[in-house]
Amino acid sequence: MKKYVRLNDLGYVSRGRSQHRPRNAPHLYDGKYPFIQTADITKSDLYITSYSQTYTEAGLSQSRLWDAGTLCIANAGVNTGDNAILGFKACFPDSVIGFIADKSKCNVLFVKYYLDVIKPQIKSITMGATQDNLSVSKLLTFDIPNVSLEIQNKIAGILSAYDDLIENNNRRIALLENMAEELYREWFVRFRFPGWREAEFEKGIPKGWELQRVDSLGKIITGKTPLTSNEKYYLGNIHFIKTPDMHGNMFIYETEEKLTEDGLKSQPSQILPKNAISVSCIGTGGITSITTQRCCTNQQINSIVLKNENDLEWAFYTVKGLKETIYAFGSTGTTMTNLSKGKFSGLKFICVPKYLRDEYHMLTCPMFKEIQRLTQINNMLAKTKNALLPRLISGKLAVEDLAVQLPPSMHPKIA
Repeated sequence: MKKYVRLNDLGYVSRGRSQHRPRNAPHLYDGKYPFIQTADITKSDLYITSYSQTYTEAGLSQSRLWDAGTLCIANAGVNTGDNAILGFKACFPDSVIGFIADKSKCNVLFVKYYLDVIKPQIKSITMGATQDNLSVSKLLTFDIPNVSLEIQNKIAGILSAYDDLIENNNRRIALLENMAEELYREWFVRFRFPGWREAEFEKGIPKGWELQRVDSLGKIITGKTPLTSNEKYYLGNIHFIKTPDMHGNMFIYETEEKLTEDGLKSQPSQILPKNAISVSCIGTGGITSITTQRCCTNQQINSIVLKNENDLEWAFYTVKGLKETIYAFGSTGTTMTNLSKGKFSGLKFICVPKYLRDEYHMLTCPMFKEIQRLTQINNMLAKTKNALLPRLISGKLAVEDLAVQLPPSMHPKIA
């Protein structure tokens, strides 16, 4: 038996289709057929369960409907190599490669996890003059271990057990986030706060509530990138936050790049404490997250070091709600937002009385702490899975040995 095979030996491989020009023609969209894009793949963990766009019948006619279970692989731009499995029938464009597994030869989860292992190699051969691009022919140059279906199923079962735990925690995080945000909207957007029936209103807002500037919340700090040519500044354990680290994360527990103590101290006026609120203001504007350790950000991010940490939960949603304002004030005439520190500091919001902010803090602080706890658990699970992944795939760690290394609560059911 051959030790390695190519992806097309294990199933059907083809690029997606989106043949209409122009691609943004309105009649193609807002129908009933899910249309998956590379960003939908990137934000998914194991399965694609949501989407941001749909096709009409006209859109479908110039594309193709792929079955649930199709492995979607992003093949263009910064998302190149990211992959996830369709949880429903959907279309996708030619910036996505689809793989339909031959179930008699492979487990699609095994293939997905193997592509995760070799993603750095995939990205290294796709770097072009303008943007990364992974063609089908390039993808088919990679060898895939030709192990038995039984072993594939066992490896997939072990690794997917971690993903199942992570996904379960993500659902709990989403529920808590929704509860806290809905309470914020009820009290501070719809003005149905405790005692609202007796409140007086002036110009559409409760009397005593007033417009204030963002810098009234605390000190505004704009990030700066430490000198990249100095090797002593990088590969440490201190967060260096960039906008991609913030996407989908209320709390930042992991960053792609990390600094040493020397790297952090090289930017003394940019050092942020725990519980600073960071907001992307250049590029994709309005992404909002909370720091979890002493850290710093790049220059695309402005952060608020709060005067009163009891305002954290209320201030987080207040600043997050300024996203459209950030777009408007940071408009450059192109698709990119560019909001200076001065403009960000001067953005206005409705400040509510301290007693209501304190009440909101008492109700939502436990929710935020539980979100933090679950996020930390997920990071631990992801690190453990990522450490096991290459060892299991390569055969350096035998499947039979793994159950001994896992805590009893984490023992997966092996297929």
